[in-house]
Formats: sequence, C-alpha cells, structure tokens
Amino acid sequence: MSNTMNSEELSKLVGTDLGYSDWCGIDQRRIDSFADCTDDHQFIHVDQLKASATPFGGTVAHGFLTLSLLTALCADLLPKLEGASMMLNYGFDKVRFLAPVPAGASVRAGMKLADVSARNTGQVLLTCQVTVEIKDTQKPALVADWLTMAVLQ
Repeated sequence: MSNTMNSEELSKLVGTDLGYSDWCGIDQRRIDSFADCTDDHQFIHVDQLKASATPFGGTVAHGFLTLSLLTALCADLLPKLEGASMMLNYGFDKVRFLAPVPAGASVRAGMKLADVSARNTGQVLLTCQVTVEIKDTQKPALVADWLTMAVLQ
C-alpha cells in the first residue's frame, strides 16, 4: 500500500490486512553474514555438518535475522501518513519465534494494522501485527506486534 493518508483515514484502516511482501530468500551466505555482524556463530546457524545431526536437519537462520528483515519486508505495506517527516522503529510489544527458517528457504511478511493512536503533539503511534511466513510451510517463522512512531512536521 503506497498511498498517503491523514490520521483519520489511517484510523479507519485499523483491523485491516495491509497485504504481503514479496518472498525473500534466506541462503547460507546471508545467515553467515548475519552471524559475522552479531558475533553469533552458534553451530545451528553456521556449521552445516553439525547442524545436519540436529532435529532441524541443517542450518537455520537466526531468529533475530528473520526479525531484522521486517524493515525491508514491510517497507511497502504500511500506508504513508500525511505530514510525516519520518517513521521511527519504536519497538515491539510482543515477538514470538514459532518455527525455524531453514537455510535455502524463502520468507515473506504479512501485516495487519492493529492500532493508530495520537501521542505527544506531532506524533502518531502505529501498531501492526506482523507474521513472517516460510514458503511451503504451515507454521509461521514469527509473529510480532510492531510499533512505529510517525513524527509529523
């Protein structure tokens, strides 16, 4: 969704599904790069031989890698708020990692607008329920209640 709307119009969308992102591939190179950036080299992420002996059957993406992709996955889903000079990641009320993302899998995000609330003068807080799906898998990789602060000019 790429149209611009005012706060009142946006409030009318509360409870509405905002759509799905394109699929994003999670290959071993991406997992290894994330491990290097975060110094999280646990074997289930980076050692294919050792990880193949686990119930996962191979390496899996870090949960935080999947979470960090939300910005890119959801960039085009959230409507643009009229007069917003910037949108800030305000945090999460809830994050649950429900299923591992195997190396080589593809994920996409679905987003639902859960709440729009005015805060301090010039601020609007958006709460979205986000689900990251794994292609050809029933159980989602993660669900989250994501908060975004719109700062109005």
